[in-house]
Amino acid sequence: MAKLRVGLLFGGRSVEHQVSIVSAMAILQALDRQKYDVSLILVDPEGRWHLAPNDHGGSLESILQAPEVVLRADASGGRLDQVDRERSIQFGDETLDVIFPIAHGRGGEDGALQGLLELASVPYVGSGVLSSALQMDKDLAKQILKSADLPVLPWVTIRSSELKRGGDQWVEKINRQLSLPVFVKPANSGSSVGISRAQDVASLALSLKEAAYYDDKVIVERAVDARELEIAILGNEHCKASVPGEIIPRHDFYDYHAKYQDESTELIIPAEIPPSLTKKLQDLAIRSATALEARGMTRVDFLVERETENVWINELNSLPGFTSGSMYPRLWAESGIPFGTLLDQLIDFARERHSQRVNFRTGAPPAAL
Repeated sequence: MAKLRVGLLFGGRSVEHQVSIVSAMAILQALDRQKYDVSLILVDPEGRWHLAPNDHGGSLESILQAPEVVLRADASGGRLDQVDRERSIQFGDETLDVIFPIAHGRGGEDGALQGLLELASVPYVGSGVLSSALQMDKDLAKQILKSADLPVLPWVTIRSSELKRGGDQWVEKINRQLSLPVFVKPANSGSSVGISRAQDVASLALSLKEAAYYDDKVIVERAVDARELEIAILGNEHCKASVPGEIIPRHDFYDYHAKYQDESTELIIPAEIPPSLTKKLQDLAIRSATALEARGMTRVDFLVERETENVWINELNSLPGFTSGSMYPRLWAESGIPFGTLLDQLIDFARERHSQRVNFRTGAPPAAL
């Protein structure tokens, strides 16, 4: 059987560029070379794509010297054309069977990249355009989850333009409506970038300003004293849930530093919780993934209040981290699916979803009989 040609796409124009690189290197090491020919596609900080040869064995820096390529958005099925900028022409091509995007953050998991891959008619791992955009936008995700009778914390949404016109008024409104402390977040961001906890009015004003640096929409949520638990989801329409894992950060919350730099952060897998709570979290995770039409993979993050054991869905992540210490692959390893097998299944789900979509009619309906 011929090997599948897999394009591992990483990097990107986001604050999570470096995290994406670490995830990609972990995936590269785990992909079975008896099954796949792997091409590395590095998206540099300026947004240019660089294609490394299959036998690339150099440093990441050397990929930046590799040929610049563009993906043809003409339903040619994953064709990458090299670019000669001096002569302003395209030459040569490489065609991929499936693309594994692991470009975290804006432009990588917010539906933008997924839209390009759809236009190119190439199978790709993960959720589609709409679901990726919804999972990225914490405000819209909360609205849909709430409408599906799923538990989300009370929140307030503010546009950055509204903050500029009347930031003090919003501070007063938030303090009155939610009461402090609160968490302030950019609506579209990942890896806890731009998120802060506001204890008082002064820190709230600063937090709102900080979050607005990363997005034009900011959300503010009531803070609760809670355990942070996560469930991994795998599959397309009929998905399944992993065992739960618990994060115990040594900071106020699980911020960027705690996720990727602080070795004192503890991950408990499986989480030490009663079976009844495990079942509840798994059910809620599947329901929330279904509500947001997640495909392939997603990670559902929960807050479980310590005193009341009330459960809240914090957010969904359509392209969770794949570093050696990331929750998503570790949860599935504990659930009986090792890293390599997990990647195989994600690629299979990508091809399954694509095969369904390409059979849809795109022309005019047939004449009535």
